[in-house]
Amino acid sequence: MAKGPEPIGDILAQLMARRGFARVRSAEAFDSAWQQAVGEMLAPFTRPGGVRRGKLEVTVANSTLVQELSFQKAHLLQSLAKLLPDEKIEDLRFRVGPVR
Repeated sequence: MAKGPEPIGDILAQLMARRGFARVRSAEAFDSAWQQAVGEMLAPFTRPGGVRRGKLEVTVANSTLVQELSFQKAHLLQSLAKLLPDEKIEDLRFRVGPVR
């Protein structure tokens, strides 16, 4: 049996999901929020990754910065909660690795 025409919003949502556009926008939102939270001085040396079980993984250029960011963890979590309220980030995990 033939269905009627589908709403354009439904078609666009399906297309965006198939092509992964939502993930790209999400990654851009994380990058922007992280840069605001960490500040312009440290942002070039860090890169946010994905969120797993409420924990945001962040790649950091060196171990000295990992220690500095660990001291700022509470402040960073507060900032991220305001900037990304829907993500429910509860913790941060820092690891040393290549950044951009």
